[in-house]
Amino acid sequence: MPRPVAVAITGGLGAGKSEALASFARHGSAVRSSDEVVHRLLREDDEIKRRLRERFGEHVFDRAGHHVDRRKLASVVFGDADALVWLERLLHPRVAADNHAWREGMERAPNPPALCVTEVPLLYETGGEERFDAVVVITAPPDLREQRGRRPDDERERRLLSDSEKAGRADFSYVNDGSLEELDAFVLAVIANLTPL
Repeated sequence: MPRPVAVAITGGLGAGKSEALASFARHGSAVRSSDEVVHRLLREDDEIKRRLRERFGEHVFDRAGHHVDRRKLASVVFGDADALVWLERLLHPRVAADNHAWREGMERAPNPPALCVTEVPLLYETGGEERFDAVVVITAPPDLREQRGRRPDDERERRLLSDSEKAGRADFSYVNDGSLEELDAFVLAVIANLTPL
């Protein structure tokens, strides 16, 4: 059996990456979100919890001290560039390894999917594009992203590559300023391109 094509979806906050991922899933691709992997690691990985406790103390945990409070953690790191870099260095290698293991599992499945699609918000910023066969960039105008309730954090946005640079480096890019049906049609075209008969 041919190996599934490894596809990454990336783009800015509120651009519609999750909707694109859902569309790939509807059309038979195996999908996963790196954000969901981060959430699971923060819940379950004792080594990550230990490192967070050493760096930030009990402040970023719930009252019982058992679970990371993601809101508290975000309030700390998004106001401190050094803390954010530290956290990303802690999490990104683990997320990449987890995603790789998932893809390997898909490859060994009795009926492997044609595509394994992973949503990776900081793909280019972490050099992660090398781990994928194809990259899809989803963008949207800033005013539309705000309408969707996802106002970008100015400090964080300054650390990211621009939409135009991401789109220029991608294999496929889409300006998500239309309907869900139009986004779905784009995804179908990408699938057709990556899975020729």
